[in-house]
Amino acid sequence: MKFVNPLPFVADIDRSKRFYCEVLQLRVLEDHGDFVRFSDGFALHDGPSLHRTVFGESRLEDGPYGRRNLVFYFEDEDIDAAFERIAGRVELIHGISEQSWGQRVFRFFDPDGHIIEIGEPQ
Repeated sequence: MKFVNPLPFVADIDRSKRFYCEVLQLRVLEDHGDFVRFSDGFALHDGPSLHRTVFGESRLEDGPYGRRNLVFYFEDEDIDAAFERIAGRVELIHGISEQSWGQRVFRFFDPDGHIIEIGEPQ
């Protein structure tokens, strides 16, 4: 068995694709309309479509899919430049801070409320 990638549900696939391309500067490898795969193994799926596929029914509630219980972790060689580029475009959880293990990171929310963490490589 091999883990391939996380596949978060998103409420608006076009909005989320723009966010990950423009804010995090990820590169799209595949775009099938309701499924987008980026470089480095990250992917998104249109929430209403995937909800019907997985559960066989439409989602009852509206709104974002993020539940503040999952972190998508990325690294950037220049965390200070990444913070300057990203901070004004997102809802920050916190600025750059050193973690107990010595790594500097910052965290924010994507458009669906999923937690994004950007850390410096260790």
